[in-house]
Amino acid sequence: MLLKDHIPGDDGELKDLILRISEMGKRIREGFISNQGVSDTENIYGETQVEMDKWADGILVEGLRHLPYMASIVSEERDDIVECSPGGSLSVCFDPLDGSSLMGVNLTVGTIVGIYRSRSPLRPGSEMIGAMYILYGPLTTLVYSVGNGVHEFALDARGSYVLQRENMRIGDGHIYAPGALRKDWLPYHRQFIERLESEGYKLRFCGAFVADVHQIIIKGGVFTYPAFGNKPSGKLRLLFEANPMGYIVTNAGGAVSDGNGDILSIQPERLDQRVPVYIGGKREIGIIEDEKRKEDEG
Repeated sequence: MLLKDHIPGDDGELKDLILRISEMGKRIREGFISNQGVSDTENIYGETQVEMDKWADGILVEGLRHLPYMASIVSEERDDIVECSPGGSLSVCFDPLDGSSLMGVNLTVGTIVGIYRSRSPLRPGSEMIGAMYILYGPLTTLVYSVGNGVHEFALDARGSYVLQRENMRIGDGHIYAPGALRKDWLPYHRQFIERLESEGYKLRFCGAFVADVHQIIIKGGVFTYPAFGNKPSGKLRLLFEANPMGYIVTNAGGAVSDGNGDILSIQPERLDQRVPVYIGGKREIGIIEDEKRKEDEG
């Protein structure tokens, strides 16, 4: 089955938006060979931008901003909200190219998108009406959810997205992907990882959030980028990374947490907000929340 035939048609604007972004993914895939340098600009987080980050951002923003149903756009690569149609009702948050620092060694990177029926994108992840990501690896794959399960498609030789897996459920394997340096881990997080290791969990971590979480969905386990050292908010971005991927994992039967509770319940306060992330199986999320609770209770 093709992507265009699989997405439910009861919300025509949402379906059209997903299909348009899927087409932009094809253009992004084709741009890797000619956009491999580093720019002389920084993003909202003070990070030097890779040319491909900016190029992918331009593809998405210019492809969406003039749609009549689009109210606003926020991108990890921009400082401000892009205001769109005055009559628009949808907003999107995206990381145009997650993991772009891995391009130089030809590892998988991806585009992450969260969709809201709201004029403002500063909404809790629980209010999302859909999310998707596109992986640019040996295959170009697209995974989406509009609340009716999680479904994976692969781009074939004719340029069509063809169904690979329908109603994906998070695997029952034992993999962990830990971010931050071990020496900087906080005590409760260290206890969590040591428990996983004692239970035979295997380390699998490539460094691209979207690719690592995709692996967790397929195989099972947990990805984490925790609070660490003097970084109580961790590294990952609430709007652009944690919420969209958390929505998808939750719809695949998993969970997402900041160590205290469901990330999707957090009311965003600003575009550059960061959050500690634990994402994967419900069992693993339950364990880290127990460890954090024990530490908080002394």
